[in-house]
Amino acid sequence: MKRNANPKALSDADLLVLGLVAEMPRHGYQLDREIERRGMREWTQIGFSSIYFVLGRLENRGLVAAKKPAGKKARKTFELTAAGRRSLVARTRASLSCYRPTYSSALLGMLHWPLLEREEALDALKDRAQALATEMIRLEDIRAATQPLPDFVDALFDFSIGQLEAEASWTERTLDYMTTKPWLD
Repeated sequence: MKRNANPKALSDADLLVLGLVAEMPRHGYQLDREIERRGMREWTQIGFSSIYFVLGRLENRGLVAAKKPAGKKARKTFELTAAGRRSLVARTRASLSCYRPTYSSALLGMLHWPLLEREEALDALKDRAQALATEMIRLEDIRAATQPLPDFVDALFDFSIGQLEAEASWTERTLDYMTTKPWLD
């Protein structure tokens, strides 16, 4: 028995796969290649083996349907169902209109700041600043290499780079402050 699809119950991986199947029927290997080609792993975590798990889950929920073409070696191709389209539209709208907080590891690092020696703590923030700068360059390189991009994909890069810039600014301010602040033992 297939359950009614609750758009809020779709994981990020579900949403990614469902959206790609909505574009055109695909099998798991095609989905993986498209995810890789578009650089979609920059925005969500999904491995090759997870794609088949997600497809199975979506099929069980009646959001995609599998078609097995004739032939022994033919791969099952998945296509969007009407319920899948409704869920995809609802979750896409919810994802764009609602804020869902994300939690940076920097928050836990700052929470346990007193455990570190002064130079060790300051060095860790310097390392974070360098890692952020490196990641911004990496994303800009990917963006440049994949031009021209549709506007909505370019907006994904803007969003990610904007988050990195904000975190880099916070890291720099915090490093300056913690460098000049007397160290409390």
